[in-house]
Amino acid sequence: MFSVDIRNIFTFPDISPALGRVNVANFSKDKCPGIHFHFLLKISLIHKYLILPCPGYYIFASDYDDNVYLFMKKIFVFAAIISMIAASAPALHAQKTSKVSGREHLPKNIILMIGDGMGLPQMYAAYTASCGSLHMAEFNQIALVKTLSASDYITDSGAGGTALACGIKTNNGMIGMGPDSIPVKSILKIAEDKGLSTGIVVTCDVTHATPASFIASVKSRKQAEDIAMQFLSTDIDVFIGGGRDAFANRRDSLNLLDSLAKHNYTLASTIPAMLNVNQGKLAALLYPGHPPKFSEGRGDMLSLSTEKALELLSKNQKGFFMMIEGSQIDWGGHDNDLDYVVNETLDFDKAVGIALEFARKNGETLVIVTADHETGGLSNMEGNFETGQTGGRFTTDDHSGVPVPLYAFGPGSGNFKGLMDNTDVFRLMLQLLNLSR
Repeated sequence: MFSVDIRNIFTFPDISPALGRVNVANFSKDKCPGIHFHFLLKISLIHKYLILPCPGYYIFASDYDDNVYLFMKKIFVFAAIISMIAASAPALHAQKTSKVSGREHLPKNIILMIGDGMGLPQMYAAYTASCGSLHMAEFNQIALVKTLSASDYITDSGAGGTALACGIKTNNGMIGMGPDSIPVKSILKIAEDKGLSTGIVVTCDVTHATPASFIASVKSRKQAEDIAMQFLSTDIDVFIGGGRDAFANRRDSLNLLDSLAKHNYTLASTIPAMLNVNQGKLAALLYPGHPPKFSEGRGDMLSLSTEKALELLSKNQKGFFMMIEGSQIDWGGHDNDLDYVVNETLDFDKAVGIALEFARKNGETLVIVTADHETGGLSNMEGNFETGQTGGRFTTDDHSGVPVPLYAFGPGSGNFKGLMDNTDVFRLMLQLLNLSR
């Protein structure tokens, strides 16, 4: 009798536990309605089983004849070889299921893009207005993100930004610290501590709530001058946006622009000056306060700033982390101004396209697009994909509590799925960059 222990070689639903040590014999279909091997060779690292290719045959316990014996000797040799592979399955399984800790599966760079106030209706309005040509629509990996804060079902940008930047829930209005007022490090600071380059590009004041969450720890998002001061305690390589007055026109009469220059930053106050910077650290404070609306002359500031930041940050062979915010989508929602929302979302999407192009060429970059919350309670009521006409109704002039979309592309993107918490985004980014607090 030819016998082989197949419990660690063959696994089949419902019947495999009863197989144990069986005799391998006749393969006649009409004699045994048992185990069907009409499968291709499969090695499962999840369930640790192998299926051998024996098309149209069954295995059952019975006597054997010589022909079957000779055939099974060949099968046994093959099975023995495969068993050796199976013995290494636990290690392979660990590598597979913990891919966020396996360097070959990890991104070297992460671009986190936040459309402030951009829920699914805002994205879809822009998608309609673009006649269906939105870059955000190119992502295959899509998830939903819960946005509630520690203090409220409906978050503000301070708490929402802190959840994404620092991985903790905090009270509305707080920045970079928990409800207990204990500061926590953002992913940007953790990345720079590990030698990665870091950057921020926004269409608001750089001391505003969302970018501030990556830089500062303050009890109130209104502490703009304190937030500006904390830029000097980081080693951020590139930051671009508005907010020059918080650095140079301060109540304490300090000129932080001079301090930035002493910290080896090249200062730029115009877009042409920014574009002329080809190396080193860049502080581009392009407006005294917030930049204007896209419809009122901001132009391609966001796209050009994204390109420049990528150019500078990608020089670091260790990698980089960058946050890009389409800040004023939120303000259009507060104003219940759909044209404002659409224009800002389309402008943000241009930057998404630049990030996607970089990631596709680079091959080591994860792009994540999401929002800190939805603003306006927008409902899409009408649209025309041929003309780009879109229409909708707002139900509030404040934020809402609905989950927001998340789009991911690049190495590690498959980890972003299902209904996630906003703190999960931080946790996964940290793991994917192989960082720890």
